[in-house]
Formats: sequence, structure tokens, C-alpha cells
Amino acid sequence: MHLLHRVYRFYYDGFKNMKLGKSLWLIIFIKLIVMFGIIKWIFFPNHLKTNFDTDLQRSNYVLEQLTKTKEK
Repeated sequence: MHLLHRVYRFYYDGFKNMKLGKSLWLIIFIKLIVMFGIIKWIFFPNHLKTNFDTDLQRSNYVLEQLTKTKEK
């Protein structure tokens, strides 16, 4: 437990004394929110929810796609 407290104090004191670093971390967090939150909804729509009504239909479609053989 003593080690965890020392690690916590190390990072706490480091972030407390930052000036430029706080604004850089804010930019990083905003960028992550945009990348994983907003862009995911735009470029990766939920194909299974929009095209199938029940879980059984979705699972059958996925099973067919995974097990279909490549035709020559």
C-alpha cells in the first residue's frame, strides 16, 4: 500500500505543478473523444441493428458470413 501511495503522490504532484502540460492533456482528451466517440458513429454504423429485427436473424447472418465458402 505504501508503494501505491508514493506512485499516487508522484503523479499528483507532477500534474499539480504543470502549466503547459494541463492544456496539452486537455487537447489529448478532446482528440480521443472525437476519435472514438463521434467518428465511430459516423463511419461505423450498426449494420446488424439496422438491417435485422431480431437477435436470431442477426446471429444467422453472422454465421452465414463466417462459414460461407469462397466460390471460384
